[in-house]
Amino acid sequence: MISLYVQRQTWLHRMPAGAKLIGLAAVSVALYPVTTAWWLLPVLIAVAGAYASLGPGGLARLWIVKPLVPMFVLIVGLQWWTQSLNAALVLLQRMLIVIWLANLVTLTTRMEAMMEAVMPLLTPLKWFRVDPARVAFAVALLVRFVPVLMAVMLNLLEAWKARGGGRQVWRLAIPMMINAIRMSDHVSEALAARGGVHSR
Repeated sequence: MISLYVQRQTWLHRMPAGAKLIGLAAVSVALYPVTTAWWLLPVLIAVAGAYASLGPGGLARLWIVKPLVPMFVLIVGLQWWTQSLNAALVLLQRMLIVIWLANLVTLTTRMEAMMEAVMPLLTPLKWFRVDPARVAFAVALLVRFVPVLMAVMLNLLEAWKARGGGRQVWRLAIPMMINAIRMSDHVSEALAARGGVHSR
């Protein structure tokens, strides 16, 4: 339920999980010094190309951000009003790039591979009597849960429109919260049934 992994054989699937996570972190950090919207456009095109390389339906997965469009409009409008159009576009492009790349990692990386990639970095936690396996699982779960919640929000939004819900989209906050709680309950029950997360 919590996995959006796409079972295909692409160059992104073959890339080590650690390299993808490091690349995601590096790009996220490298975006902040950029202050010109035009310089971020090639990055957006490259990200779109990476989605296209997933095969049929790859580019359609970019629409995972659809539920966030109202928030984007609000943020961009506020940024444009308080600063400039360039600053607003830069902020929007940064958010899109990071969200799309995080989702791309989720689509092309198994949960187990993510945990194995993070585990070596967390080994020193044993000195403080903290189980690295549990922390690694939490990190991998966090990366996976964001796209899943966005997909749930998209389904709620489509159902809302189909029923003629109008523009009061804020009413979806409560069903979204209920779905998130149910998902967390299902995950905790599944973990308990499997004996939890154990270190190797």
